[in-house]
Amino acid sequence: MEGRTVRWNEAVLVGFTVATNLADGVAKIVLPLLAVGLTDSPGLVAGVGLTLTLPWLLASLHVGVLVDRGDRRRLAAAANLVRLAVVLGLLVAVAAGALSLPLLYLAGASIGLAEVVANSAVGALVPAAVPRERLGRVNAWIAGAETVANEFAGPALGGLLVGVGAAVALGSSAMAFALGAVLLVLLAGRFRAGAPGPGGRESGREREPGRVRAEMVEGLAFLWRQRLLRTMSLTIAALVACWSAWLALLPSYAIRVLDLDPAGYGLLLGSIGVGGLLGAVLVTAVNRLLGVRWALFADLVGTIVMMIVPAVFPDAWAVGAAALLGGMGGTLWTVNSRTLAQLVVPDRLLGRYGAAARLLSWGTLPVGAGLAGGLAEVTGLTGAFAIFAVVAAVPVVPFLMTVTDREIALAQRGSELDHEILGGFRNKH
Repeated sequence: MEGRTVRWNEAVLVGFTVATNLADGVAKIVLPLLAVGLTDSPGLVAGVGLTLTLPWLLASLHVGVLVDRGDRRRLAAAANLVRLAVVLGLLVAVAAGALSLPLLYLAGASIGLAEVVANSAVGALVPAAVPRERLGRVNAWIAGAETVANEFAGPALGGLLVGVGAAVALGSSAMAFALGAVLLVLLAGRFRAGAPGPGGRESGREREPGRVRAEMVEGLAFLWRQRLLRTMSLTIAALVACWSAWLALLPSYAIRVLDLDPAGYGLLLGSIGVGGLLGAVLVTAVNRLLGVRWALFADLVGTIVMMIVPAVFPDAWAVGAAALLGGMGGTLWTVNSRTLAQLVVPDRLLGRYGAAARLLSWGTLPVGAGLAGGLAEVTGLTGAFAIFAVVAAVPVVPFLMTVTDREIALAQRGSELDHEILGGFRNKH
């Protein structure tokens, strides 16, 4: 693949990531705040987060098969159009004064399912859009764009737009989803599983037809055989549950404990994005200085801090600083884990492997949101944060015992690590 085409594809992928995650970030603010206006129950408000994330648990494996069978670019574009339609439907409901909690839950579930399809498809098509040697760099840009747009710019913009009017915020989100669908059309290349990658990477022979269940099992079996990837997926499962709980609890916590307005809530949530941007900028230096293992471990530390601070120190600046650390650790994890997986997993299995990994990890998103709402009703908001701080600490020992430099070396045997992003690993060996 020519250098100009590679750079074009990289720009399109980053642009798509910015547009769709900006839309997600705005929606992440608007939907819970709309729910706060409809009920005083923190559990019912947290239910919005549950509906947004439940599809990761219920549909991941089926979506993975779909991604490995179909055109990944078309799937992602179709998912974006679904999200556009749902947001426009909410816009009509708000304008007509017909908004209700059941409608919000239905919209959240629809947006969540479309997100599963879009994220799975885009994650699987990246190795076909850029050469192998540039995967690390591209993943860093994409992870940084995801975090900044979804966790910083989107929430901050969403908080400000909600202050103007929910209809304005929803309209902005719809426009960004539409832009994302258009950008995908501009990608150069073939994006069905089985097409050779741009760097000469063979995608493997065409799959023989098989039952959906057998194909799902193949993806799960591959993940379970990979000790390193399996442990990382189980580790992130606990951390994702905590992040989901944090996001579900924060609307009520910010407004009722910290006494913030919607704009202040958006800026507080945006602290994660600032940390994510720092992580994307510093990932190469952190890997070289500490190695990939400790860069991954930073996510555990950041998540624990994110959970502890709201429980013991209800101050907006402190909660924001803790969120910044969590966002930085999250991006360090995302870049390294994503690059490792794309180098190890065969192209024909990328969709199903990603689905299996997300089932184990992101599948805990609705669990965290649901438990957070229930715990908040019983123990209060600060008590719920304290309980999830303990949950975040549970995987520390298993992670340190299993995710070692030796395990990373074994997983990467036969693959060339990216010099730019995974340079820290090479320095240690």
